[in-house]
Amino acid sequence: MNVRQMWKAKLEGRGTGPARTAVWADGSPAGRKPFSGRVLGIDPSLRGTGLALVEFTPGQTPLLLRSRTVRVPSSRPMSSALAEIHREVTAILAGAGARHVALEQPIYVQNVRTAQILGAARGAAIAAAALLELPVFEYAPLRVKQAVVGAGRASKEQVARTVMALLGHQRALAYDEADAAGVALCHAFTWRG
Repeated sequence: MNVRQMWKAKLEGRGTGPARTAVWADGSPAGRKPFSGRVLGIDPSLRGTGLALVEFTPGQTPLLLRSRTVRVPSSRPMSSALAEIHREVTAILAGAGARHVALEQPIYVQNVRTAQILGAARGAAIAAAALLELPVFEYAPLRVKQAVVGAGRASKEQVARTVMALLGHQRALAYDEADAAGVALCHAFTWRG
């Protein structure tokens, strides 16, 4: 059974390991109910923030409700880019009924300026969710790749293909949107609520 089939079985509540003795009515292990609800996944970046709103219903394939990339030209100042990120996250969350927001944590960067810029973009997105009183969860890129693809060193192409397969999505997503959807999937797959 490949990773995609295992996750599909998990989402359907069938599990993939040896027989279990204690399970819920939907087939999920006792003590852990499958995640249910909507998650806004965010892949933050100053010039190309990916957003993906995904709905999870136990026993069904996750459904991508909306996705987009917030593009801000480099000719616009950083303050304008941060305002646009905040505005777009607020807009996608307005009336969306999201239960949680999940963000990708920044990767290790040696350049302090790059780290500051990424931190500011993340802050704009987190502030938008916090003002709407939504819980925010953060995941390391390695954890997202392991949860979605099964390999922590997967390429962007592998992540995008696997995300589209898990969502049953036919249209190719931009990498930023696929990464955002991957973060939402990681949250639902690893949720311990």
